[in-house]
Amino acid sequence: MWIGVLLPHESQSLIVVILSQFFDESGYVVLEEIFDLRDKVVIVTGASSGIGVRFATLLDALGAKVVVAARREERIIDLAKSFKDSLAVRCDVTIEDDLNGLVEKTVERYGKIDICINNAGIADPMPALEESPDHFRMVVETNLTSVFTLSRLVAREAISKDHSASIVNVASVLGTIASNSIPQASYAASKAGVVNLTRELALQWAKNKIRVNAIAPGWFPSEMTTVMFESEKAQNWMARITPMGRGGRIEELDGVMLLLASDAGSYLTGQTIVVDGGWTIY
Repeated sequence: MWIGVLLPHESQSLIVVILSQFFDESGYVVLEEIFDLRDKVVIVTGASSGIGVRFATLLDALGAKVVVAARREERIIDLAKSFKDSLAVRCDVTIEDDLNGLVEKTVERYGKIDICINNAGIADPMPALEESPDHFRMVVETNLTSVFTLSRLVAREAISKDHSASIVNVASVLGTIASNSIPQASYAASKAGVVNLTRELALQWAKNKIRVNAIAPGWFPSEMTTVMFESEKAQNWMARITPMGRGGRIEELDGVMLLLASDAGSYLTGQTIVVDGGWTIY
């Protein structure tokens, strides 16, 4: 049996996400059930563009109640209106009161939080000798400290109700290796911090039925990589250094996100899954 879900793409095109079920009387797992997100409550930060919009749209299509959070309020309000059951919350992830408000409004509306996707982030490449400590600190606050703060709030809420939860952090391949030809010490350091924070929180909260994992994307189209994906020279560079010979397509992150967010990944915690076309093999 096959299930097709139509998803609106940012470019207004349609893609089809195919989920298969395989089961018989011998007891094979029914994949539809372990990937089922109906009535799950999900927070997605950085939901005003790129990967955040993509993940929020997929989660909505699969039946989740999606809370979209970002600084650009008009964008997330429009996005939430296009979903079946959604809440838009303006949120600057570097402001603790905003994150407290995000959790409070989610629980007030839906009564629980099942999944949190820490996707908000920034990048501003520059040589380390030219980067000020204040700029470095700002990037780390956005990309790392906010992940800790929101994850802690979500975990405390879940633990207070003896409720399981899944936290999915968006890291980067640059959290696993140096950034090579694009100097960005603060970004690389912050994403490396996300990778090891993911391990540490997973270890601390496993006994509380809270899983914490991360996705480390390679080169994918987003606001931060627009210049690269519009440059023929940069495209040629990506093709040359990536074993699969190209940058990623945003839908190629869907499967990993669903694995980590849903019960399909119920025995996965503390892991960072790299999705990069083989870029970090070298």
